Amino acid sequence: MPQTATPVPTGARRAPARRRTSKVGRVMGGLAGGFLAVVAALVVVTLVSGGASSPAPGEDGQVVPAASLVREDSHYLSDAGPDAPVLVEFLDLECEACAAAYPVVEELRAEYEGRLSVVARYFPLPGHANAENAAVAVEAAAQQGQFEGMYQRMYATQREWGEQQTSEAARFRTFAEDLGLDMAAYDAAVADPATLQRVGRDLTDGQSLGVESTPTFFLDGRRIQPSSAEDFRALIDAAVAARQ
Repeated sequence: MPQTATPVPTGARRAPARRRTSKVGRVMGGLAGGFLAVVAALVVVTLVSGGASSPAPGEDGQVVPAASLVREDSHYLSDAGPDAPVLVEFLDLECEACAAAYPVVEELRAEYEGRLSVVARYFPLPGHANAENAAVAVEAAAQQGQFEGMYQRMYATQREWGEQQTSEAARFRTFAEDLGLDMAAYDAAVADPATLQRVGRDLTDGQSLGVESTPTFFLDGRRIQPSSAEDFRALIDAAVAARQ
């Protein structure tokens, strides 16, 4: 697969504790050139809010506990086995920057198949009215073995339902129907408080790791901020080489 220099948007949407006044996804103008816009926006946020006085967990080479990054019930998009490096993404399904990073992650999954494990974890931000609804819908689909199908559908349709202030749960139910799910089981899973609690565990783990924005990536326990797809590949190549 040919290498590209596709920008990788990271940290584009932040938790409400440091809520911004503009929508970075729109400033990005799409994937091309988006990373620089995101970085600039985050610098402004840091300056206004005072910034962090110490490195977040996983930064500056610090390795965070594996148990905080991947749980037994975490969702693997790719599983290359115990000897492979692990890429973990904390994501918000309504986040425009996450949708922009999605094709890059998919490309890397294919390119490093058998050499890299990829784990997706929920991090719905309260500033997105349907982020939690989307996560619950994906988790309900996951209970029928359709995590990836629903996850992909969310990003493919995000422009249709993102930034809406009313519930899109009915739309998400049609996605489940399109996937051929048992709808009685799906409805029961959506209504079950345990499904939302499962989403909440991911959110809590992310918060404990200092995650404030989405997407946030960890590679073998270290927080990474790739500036492009090529930079992403270099980091993965180093992680793969370190395991050999």
